[in-house]
Amino acid sequence: MRLPNGYGSVHKLSGKRRKPWCVRKTREIDNNGKQQYDYLGYYKTQPEALQALAEYNSNPYDIKTSIITFGEVYEKWSNERLILKDDAHPYGISQSNINGYKASWKLCAEIKDMKFVDVKLSHLQMVVDKSGKNYPTLRKLKVLLGQLFEYAIIHDVITKDRNVVEYVDISKAGNPKALNRKPFTNQEIKKVWSMVGANDYINVILMLIYSGVRVSELLDLKKINVSLKEQWFDITESKTNAGIRRVPIADKVLPYFQHWMSKNQCEYLLSTPDGEHFLYRNYYDSYWKPLMDLMGMSHLPHDTRHTCVSLLTSAQVDERFIKKIVGHSGQGVTQIVYTHLEVSELLVAINKI
Repeated sequence: MRLPNGYGSVHKLSGKRRKPWCVRKTREIDNNGKQQYDYLGYYKTQPEALQALAEYNSNPYDIKTSIITFGEVYEKWSNERLILKDDAHPYGISQSNINGYKASWKLCAEIKDMKFVDVKLSHLQMVVDKSGKNYPTLRKLKVLLGQLFEYAIIHDVITKDRNVVEYVDISKAGNPKALNRKPFTNQEIKKVWSMVGANDYINVILMLIYSGVRVSELLDLKKINVSLKEQWFDITESKTNAGIRRVPIADKVLPYFQHWMSKNQCEYLLSTPDGEHFLYRNYYDSYWKPLMDLMGMSHLPHDTRHTCVSLLTSAQVDERFIKKIVGHSGQGVTQIVYTHLEVSELLVAINKI
């Protein structure tokens, strides 16, 4: 399809690429008569690329700013605005407000690596709908989103008419204490076991089920924090104090921990086929979702955590041990450093399921 002169073009790149269609505009003609391009972005399909080009021509923006990610805008904004109020900074904000903004930002993890110009209302609504948070928390999130979009407008990342935050619906807020828990059934767990060997990442599902860790905790686990000999690993960073803990490695999944420890030179236990650190979005889109579809299941990664709790409860494991294994609130900071005996007890507990 021939596009008008000066409109820009859509071009398919060679080779196997996840997003082979690029959108470009001619910046200038060099001394040799060759066109020099500015690239607006890369897309999975030709229709998506053409839509992006049409949106650009409808509301042109500075192409140099078009590569700025949502996360980069947050970093720039936070460096300027999240300043603690004190004698040297009388116009700063309180520590509680700073903490509130940072907590809201954590909810945006799935879109932080997107280019800001590509973030649409549907992406913002997805963040709200998947958060499971209550109305006061979502109201704070919406304030943050408004601040980020205003900052992007002021710094010419987007035009004013692209600010869609006011249309984000937070009226259907959930209750963080009443999550939509959907553990794997016993039949589904058996099916996962039967699929081991079909794909290298099937065993990751079992590692999650038989450890109770959050998927982000497992993706960020470094090999240096794993002891195969004593069958435990340390979670050194978590969303709560209770989440910083030593987790036992069940006998059933020990071979999979051994497999990933020796698989490559990546410092992280789990890695991409190229030996790189996993980002959640990459893991979910490229591995978790396709594997769920392959097995005919509909689960979120967090369901493995609820499955672990359910299995431990069914095995009549002491509630105190369950909290220590999965890192639920209820254990104090002084309980985080376990003795060797306690770790052995946790291993006995996890091996009951």
